[in-house]
Amino acid sequence: MVDFNFKDLFSNKQRRAFPEVVVPLASSNATTTKDDGSNSSLDRASSQENGCSAGPVRRSSLTLEALREEVDSSIAASGHDTIYDRKAKVINRAIQDIGMGRYQWSLFVLCGMGWVADNLWLQGVALTLTPVSMEFGVSENASRFATCALFVGLIVGASFWGIASDAIGRRPAFNCTLFICGTFGLAAGGGSSWVGVCALYACLGLGVGGNLPVDAAVFLECLPPDSANILSGLATWWSIGTLIASMLAWAFIPNFSCETYATCDKSNNWGWRYLVLSLGAITFCMFLSRFLFFTLYESPKFLVSRGRQDEAVAAVQGIAHKNKTTTWLTEEILNEIGGVAEKHEKESLSTVEIIKRSLERFSVQQVKPLFRTKKLAITTILIWFCWTCIGMGYTLFNAFLPQYLSSNATSTYETYRNYAITAVCGIPGPLLSWVMVDIPYIGRKGTMAFSTVVTGVLLFCFTATKDPNVQLVCSSLESFFQMMMYGVLYAYTPEVFPAPNRGTGSGIASCLNRIAGLMAPIIGIYASTDPQAPIYAAGALILASFLAMIFLPIETAGKQTM
Repeated sequence: MVDFNFKDLFSNKQRRAFPEVVVPLASSNATTTKDDGSNSSLDRASSQENGCSAGPVRRSSLTLEALREEVDSSIAASGHDTIYDRKAKVINRAIQDIGMGRYQWSLFVLCGMGWVADNLWLQGVALTLTPVSMEFGVSENASRFATCALFVGLIVGASFWGIASDAIGRRPAFNCTLFICGTFGLAAGGGSSWVGVCALYACLGLGVGGNLPVDAAVFLECLPPDSANILSGLATWWSIGTLIASMLAWAFIPNFSCETYATCDKSNNWGWRYLVLSLGAITFCMFLSRFLFFTLYESPKFLVSRGRQDEAVAAVQGIAHKNKTTTWLTEEILNEIGGVAEKHEKESLSTVEIIKRSLERFSVQQVKPLFRTKKLAITTILIWFCWTCIGMGYTLFNAFLPQYLSSNATSTYETYRNYAITAVCGIPGPLLSWVMVDIPYIGRKGTMAFSTVVTGVLLFCFTATKDPNVQLVCSSLESFFQMMMYGVLYAYTPEVFPAPNRGTGSGIASCLNRIAGLMAPIIGIYASTDPQAPIYAAGALILASFLAMIFLPIETAGKQTM
């Protein structure tokens, strides 16, 4: 049944409450204590994050007093004791007790669409560079500024939507990112000038850039702590975006593109426009899938921060309803554990306070704990270094791969066919990494380092020959191991940072990655007249990140994140 209401595009109002899923607290099957008598669920998640064994667990009926003790212990560890913080801890525990179910798996697919859109357009823009440059009389080297324009939009979009989701809520941001991306994507297909196309690419980047931070937040805030590692599975959707873009480019560009600069104009060069219009239509359909066919419950913690406690409880009950299970969460329990604000106090946070809290993640007070110990400081520096090198290395090669392939291919058809084959080969990469990361003596670090060094070596192999068939083998293997690398890196990064500062560490890593990606086209344009130079630089950067991975002091295999 289609759940349609245009007001919901910007609305955070919940549909309804589900009192039928509520059961008494003592009736819930929740872990309350360990054999040593210490608090369980919240403490256990904290200890697992720090690599400590939680010990054997004894199950018993959850009581109000046991819940209060858990919250008190967690609050003492975090150092923040407000009505909001206490109620947020209670909500976390309620979601943990609901468990993984249909609601979360639906979100896995819908948030995966954000990952699809991210690489759909990163690769889609790269695939249009040659035909666009021919139509508007721009050199192939200068055409790389289109990639720069996209990255400007990505950086601004990631920053804006990350803060906006904290100010106006996850739900409108979740809907708007794909809406903006799809709308400007369709508009870009009708671009009438070089500057106009670049401007539209930048505008669609505003939407694309918000997908990863918003969708990751939406997904994580609805996941039980012991299932948070499923976030790494979203990397699989990233390679699917590459596959879709490459297949469409293979179908359209060789058949509907001009062959020379002298004879090229809009009338005989519709291939890239068909591609962009198709990508825009796909993105818009993904938006409609989210908007029409799925009821996203606003983040309960966001609702509590805005003083909308009844809606927060309804959201948690809605998740339980979707999962066909029960929950013990009620407003009475929230008030009992978290307290009730006095009349002269503001229980809700203002928009300014919400934005301030979001910006605090980049303050010195938030960054300093990432260097609290020698081991953590080394890890932080090396992880940020890896994200920077990989961000530039990945873009230097993959954003211009169609141009590299075309230099030795016998036809446009062969170029885009080879690119499509390369994209297909990347899909199994994250799946293999899922298996390897839990193998003893290999783990996250071993899998990540192995896939990274092979990726770097294959980039140099790509430059060692001009045979298009050999280059196809190298680029296909490179795509496979590169996707392995990204799959582990996306999982390892949030796992390795402590919970109170995880958003800061991961956010800075993502920001450095995007900034390095923005610099890559500029380096590719001005650094050297040798067309192979950017590939050499990409290989060197990937190998530099491999060396950094070798010295990472923390292995996260076997540890859960909250």
